[in-house]
Amino acid sequence: MYKVNEIFYSLQGEGFWTGTPMVFVRLSGCNLRCPFCDTNHSEFRLMTVEDIVKQVTAVDPENCGHVCITGGEPLLQLGTDLIDALHRFYYSIHVETNGTKLVPRGVDWVTLSPKEDVRYIGPAAKVVLDQAQEVKLVFDGTMPQERIERWAQFPAKWHFLQPCDTGDPARNSKILRDTVAYIKSHTTWRLSLQTHKIIGVR
Repeated sequence: MYKVNEIFYSLQGEGFWTGTPMVFVRLSGCNLRCPFCDTNHSEFRLMTVEDIVKQVTAVDPENCGHVCITGGEPLLQLGTDLIDALHRFYYSIHVETNGTKLVPRGVDWVTLSPKEDVRYIGPAAKVVLDQAQEVKLVFDGTMPQERIERWAQFPAKWHFLQPCDTGDPARNSKILRDTVAYIKSHTTWRLSLQTHKIIGVR
């Protein structure tokens, strides 16, 4: 049984696959408590693999071909049973993870969003992964340059710096300017925006 927060069909709003239609399976629960998290982990319903696959296919009438397993921290729950079941419907499996848990066999795309450098998190945020398809680093304007550049060396094809949504428009504007300026002078990085929030889609 999986603790599922929600399942919905939308566009990927962040990183390499921005603008791509996907089904999102948001699993509830996380081993970290980031101050900018926007998921209510107390809300979930218990679902079997069969329940999840049935709802994924129901919300995806066009058979978009991509399912993003997110959270929370999805790797606290995700197993090969769900991965294999979704593969049987020809879905490519994307996972968005903080990297503190190993990725099960069969995942097609891993987005590592490390939280080791987020204040107030502590040693539980240590990344155990040694590779990913993309790194998406949330930048709040306070992270030292040496830490940013350490993640620039992580074995991934793509490296994205994403301005943190603090809830304060003035602070967000400054963080965005600082992020753009940093990327212009450190060209390993690309800009990732939460475009789903900007354009107001689910």
